[in-house]
Amino acid sequence: MTTVNVYEAKSSFSRLLSRAEAGETLVLARNGKPVAQLGPIVVRPRPVVFGDLRGRVRLPDDFDEWSSQDELDWYGS
Repeated sequence: MTTVNVYEAKSSFSRLLSRAEAGETLVLARNGKPVAQLGPIVVRPRPVVFGDLRGRVRLPDDFDEWSSQDELDWYGS
């Protein structure tokens, strides 16, 4: 990790953001004392849990039936 003082961070913030986008983590320091980190955001996908929506979704009894109204809605007149 690279340590950057606040003064340098203020004057070159765009360059530091580019480095963070590239995956580098930077430590921001005031008077040589670390106070914050600047780094990439790690997105963790939510795991798929089968049956997670059980009891929350209701399908009507005629869900799999095709009516004349469905024909009109889908294909038009």
